[in-house]
Amino acid sequence: MAKGLAAGLIAGLAATAAKSLVEMVFPPRVHGEPDPPEALAERLAGHTLDRTTKETAGRSIRWGFGAAAGAAYGALAEYYPAATDKEGAAFGLALMALTEGTALPAMGVAAPTEEQTPRERTSEATSHLVYGLVAERVRHTVRDLLG
Repeated sequence: MAKGLAAGLIAGLAATAAKSLVEMVFPPRVHGEPDPPEALAERLAGHTLDRTTKETAGRSIRWGFGAAAGAAYGALAEYYPAATDKEGAAFGLALMALTEGTALPAMGVAAPTEEQTPRERTSEATSHLVYGLVAERVRHTVRDLLG
């Protein structure tokens, strides 16, 4: 379990970096929609944050969640290898369904899927697929190195 968590944590960080790069090239929000991690930061703070604080808190939430999701994936893969099907693509899409499609709209920090633009849905799907693929490749490699 510990090796799976460690491999997944490292994988989650690498996958978050890859997802962030995809979103720089193909951003999901181009019409002034709020960034969900930044909106969540303000919701948790209970008040409007200045730009620098909001951006820093948003990045912390994004990277912390990416690392935690990767760690959970790594632990799950130890006991349920089918979780790694499709080279991690299934994991990436499941993560998107849980976050962008369910949790974030329920918290009021992202629009429901049916209200998102086709560009936003396509960008989110693309970046989450990349997250899943990178997470699996890195998790598998690190797990092999850990023995």
